[in-house]
Amino acid sequence: MATDMQRLIGTSEEDDEEEMDMDVKEEGDGDGEEDGEKNADATSMMMGVDGGMVTSGGNNNRFQQHLQIQEVGTPGGGGARRCRPVEEKERTKLRERQRRAITAKILAGLRRHGNYNLRVRADINDVIAALAREAGWVVLPDGTTYPSNNQGPRPAGVNSAAVTSLSSQMVSQPTPVSLKGVTSGYPSSVEHTTDHLKSVFMPGSSPYDLPAINTADGGDQTQSHPLIGGSMADVGDKQIVDMPQKLPERDFANTAYIPVYVMLPVSSALGVINMNCELVDPDGLLKQLRVLKSVNVDGVMVDCWWGIVEGHAPMDYNWNGYRRLFQMVCDLKLKLQVVMSFHECGGNVGDDVCITLPHWVAEIGRSNPDIFFTDRAGRRNPECLSWGIDKERVLRGRTAVEVYFDCMRSFRVEFDEYFQDDIISMIQVGLGPCGELRFPSCTVKHGWRYPGIGEFQCYDQYLLKSLRKAAEARGHSFWGRGPDNAGSYNSRPHESGFFCDGGDYDGYYGRFFLNWYSRVLVDHGDRVLSLAKLAFDGTSIAVKLSGIHWWYKTPSHAAELTAGFYNSCNRDGYAAIMTMLKKHGVSLNLVCTQLPMLDENIDFQEALGDPEGLFWQVLNAAWDVCIPVSSENALLCHNRVGHNKILDNSKPLTNPDGRHLSSFTYLRLSPILMERHNFMEFDRFVKRMHGEAVLDLRVSK
Repeated sequence: MATDMQRLIGTSEEDDEEEMDMDVKEEGDGDGEEDGEKNADATSMMMGVDGGMVTSGGNNNRFQQHLQIQEVGTPGGGGARRCRPVEEKERTKLRERQRRAITAKILAGLRRHGNYNLRVRADINDVIAALAREAGWVVLPDGTTYPSNNQGPRPAGVNSAAVTSLSSQMVSQPTPVSLKGVTSGYPSSVEHTTDHLKSVFMPGSSPYDLPAINTADGGDQTQSHPLIGGSMADVGDKQIVDMPQKLPERDFANTAYIPVYVMLPVSSALGVINMNCELVDPDGLLKQLRVLKSVNVDGVMVDCWWGIVEGHAPMDYNWNGYRRLFQMVCDLKLKLQVVMSFHECGGNVGDDVCITLPHWVAEIGRSNPDIFFTDRAGRRNPECLSWGIDKERVLRGRTAVEVYFDCMRSFRVEFDEYFQDDIISMIQVGLGPCGELRFPSCTVKHGWRYPGIGEFQCYDQYLLKSLRKAAEARGHSFWGRGPDNAGSYNSRPHESGFFCDGGDYDGYYGRFFLNWYSRVLVDHGDRVLSLAKLAFDGTSIAVKLSGIHWWYKTPSHAAELTAGFYNSCNRDGYAAIMTMLKKHGVSLNLVCTQLPMLDENIDFQEALGDPEGLFWQVLNAAWDVCIPVSSENALLCHNRVGHNKILDNSKPLTNPDGRHLSSFTYLRLSPILMERHNFMEFDRFVKRMHGEAVLDLRVSK
């Protein structure tokens, strides 16, 4: 086990010292000559103007005897060079070995305890580069260094040596007793918690933005010093630095235990199950699972793809690869969360593999394309089946919900022993695109790009039939159509007559249409979950809900409306969904867009998005009706800032009832996660989710 861990996350401190000692043996002679030149320079500095040696009694004689300088002719007649006795060379080599041993220990300590990803043969340049990057600067391989986008340029005249020294103290040392604290441009985790309803995290001013000095005539000089987070005053010939206290990371020791699961990969290179339902690279996967087990991960989450298990013929199920995978997980005493994925994988952001719907479904779609969601222009989306055929027998004599139920029932019978032994702890039922309960309104292959508002997906014949029926029941048959002024996939709300301020979305027809559209979503979830409860009786069931956070700060919430969430400024679009989930005793898996994501702040502002505000709205809507809530990260996260944000969302500090998430799923298992620095951060994250104490609570960056 130790060997596997070393290979996956790096080398040991002893290895570093051994290799450093080898370097000393190789370079000792050359360094000795350099020291000789340094001594020669020192000697020349002691010479007087007339060329005489500066003397000081008998000490000068001892100094000359110690140097024992001899003139030796060079082969080419090029003058003389200095030659030192063997004893001096040996002393120089010893000093160099000691210096390198100290350097090796410093670098090993930074790697192990400071989370710096330094190579074994790192030198002072690597250390300076690491400190600069942590301070928010960009350092290129050739040494070019400049402020990152969230920093202004550093003014001229700043002493670079002083900046380097202070930065090193801020990063690699604990707060000294003589200083009151340090600050940076990023808020602490406590600040995030108490201010979690704010829409966008904005970094503060750069620590390198030094303002001008304000000097009063005849008085002391006082300088505001963002570099060290306080002020600097000149009193006489001394400088006194006042450094305000910065809050440390929040301590999660002895807090609630939140199970952590890791999503297994689905990419073309790393996927665990291929299209023939065979386990891919079982030895490599077993090795990675053992590493996850070593840091006390509770289990893994895996997709069971409808397009794989029932890919060739109706009701002809192949579970072979999943059976082998589940046995491997069971042998390691890990838990399983299984996603019943009734959607296609491929064509969306982050997808690099294509797992289509079953072939026999695609054949039906070629003759009857209305079984797929359709936009206003008539473009079909084969990512999942339209909810309009939930009760239509168009799938070779079966309705869509019957097809889903048959697949779930087959899975339950096939893996009965894993349910009986409580190895399978949860079933997540896919209800739409990406397994989420929403309309596929933002389809990349139809041209959508963030932050477009998307398009309504109700133009297949079955949903249009339902719309016309609802309009006739309302007494306005001419309302049996979709909006004709709702823009296109990449429109902004103000560019369309339907979503703009005071637009048709808030008129009589708009309210009727949006009520019907959101009702279709809730009814689909109600039908499928009714049958899922029959198939998985006694097992926890979850539903995944996405966070459509862009345009959240506009009155219409356009992107949410096209996705089926009627959550405009004068409505709560998630209450009806929570009521439906509560009816079936189903938990909620809420996708968490962790903040701060510094490189996306501009996009959030441009799109008037508020991922944090949306997260808390949905979370509170679920908790208000006592629905358990789990979560997963929407974006890859391998750094401490992102982990701290997830922790704060998972265990809210200010919740008066002490509520917290029931579990968290980490996306996802990959070679990047297994890199030494990233895996050490992940190990630390798991401990804190479990309520364990960690020793390196340092100031947040």
